[in-house]
Amino acid sequence: MLSLTQGALGLASGSLVGFSLGLVGGGGSILAVPLLVYLVGVSNPHVAIGTSAIAVAANAGSNLANYARAGNVKWRCASVFALGGVAGAFLGSTLGKIVEGQKLLVLFAVVVMVVGALMLKGRSGVGDSSVRLNRENLPKLLASGLAAGALSGFFGIGGGFLIVPALIVATGMPILYAVGSSLVAVTAFGLTTAANYALSGLVDWSLAAVFICGGVLGGLLGARSAKSLAGRKGALNTVFAALIFAVAIYMLVRSLDLM
Repeated sequence: MLSLTQGALGLASGSLVGFSLGLVGGGGSILAVPLLVYLVGVSNPHVAIGTSAIAVAANAGSNLANYARAGNVKWRCASVFALGGVAGAFLGSTLGKIVEGQKLLVLFAVVVMVVGALMLKGRSGVGDSSVRLNRENLPKLLASGLAAGALSGFFGIGGGFLIVPALIVATGMPILYAVGSSLVAVTAFGLTTAANYALSGLVDWSLAAVFICGGVLGGLLGARSAKSLAGRKGALNTVFAALIFAVAIYMLVRSLDLM
């Protein structure tokens, strides 16, 4: 039974996750599991992963609607990326339920920091807003989607940190479009991971519902902030990279403490 305190903390945590997803299309799911374990008090990490997956998927879907209304989603590119990623997410989440991944988290944190450095290096890039799905970027989208989905499912994360730069590299689209398009994949990956965990009884549905409500509110604020920041050259990339570094450092500290 969900206590009043846990409900309040779940609502606040969901708001923070939703804001992150609305702002940069990622980070929410990396924040979700630690928040559920260390703040809300979920004792089973696998339940935290399963619960966060369904909550992040729902919050990403809500934020996706905001970006779609603004015309900032490249649907064909995003759909192909998500198609490859769903297969990867299923395989990754299946392994995640049976494999202890603490040592791999250290490597993942390093990879995340490399991604952050690359985003900072290219923060002044404008991108091609007219980009479309074609024969050249289709295999890139499928391959990068499969890889991002596998990592997403294995580590119990939405994968926005990987999806946004992967979409930019594969297609050359501007970051605002990449953030909006990434939410298609984050939603698909989250639902795939959540379904896999739910089959094993590893989802707290009442907590997920509270988390989702908070995420909807936070997502509206995040999407509004993203639109404002995108008007200034490189500002959204800088925020994205800064958040990546903060999460990577946290992951390294936690992982090294537990090893």
